Amino acid sequence: MDAREAVLARVRDALSRSQDGPPAPVPRTYRTGSGIAPGTAEAIDLLIDRLVDYRAQVHRCAAGDLASALGDLAADASSVVVPSGLDPGWRDAVADRAEILTDTAGAPLDNTTLDGAGAVLTAARVAIAESGTIVLDAQPDQGRRAISLVPDRHICVLRAKQIVATVPEAVAILGEHPQRPLTWIAGPSATSDIELVRVEGVHGPRTLDVVIAGGRD
Repeated sequence: MDAREAVLARVRDALSRSQDGPPAPVPRTYRTGSGIAPGTAEAIDLLIDRLVDYRAQVHRCAAGDLASALGDLAADASSVVVPSGLDPGWRDAVADRAEILTDTAGAPLDNTTLDGAGAVLTAARVAIAESGTIVLDAQPDQGRRAISLVPDRHICVLRAKQIVATVPEAVAILGEHPQRPLTWIAGPSATSDIELVRVEGVHGPRTLDVVIAGGRD
């Protein structure tokens, strides 16, 4: 008897001596939420902690002060790319400080123009506090993926209520429009070479400014 037959014989013997048959599969349960409600101080603080650890720059402001905050952030950018569906108030605040380059479906900006822009300003779909991740899903106020990946600086606006604690909670929101392309952002783009030397800006923006509006109560 060769080794293969010996192994199979032992398996057959073990199964024949089993009175209960093979064990029933153990059902798996997955966490679908947390005790942290969206947009609460706990969720916001956790997201900020993760983003800062990823070397993102986080800015807090009241909802009514958002336009002013965006204008200040755009003050040192010669030009700012904006998606066609961006909030007009945000656009106007930035237009007072920098040239506006609007990316539209009918007339998309080329990569040379995107690469030369000082910054890009977008909204976001949802943010995950536990992982420090911001997700864009190509809604009109976020635009196509290229505009958030090519410019060297990304200014991203989050409403406090868009911040959830866990990945399953975010996936449930994103699942409302499963056909949309997703961009998952965890801090500025960064990679390391074989000697673990960190290099930023290789696969996306070198600088990520996250503006969190509201949620102070």
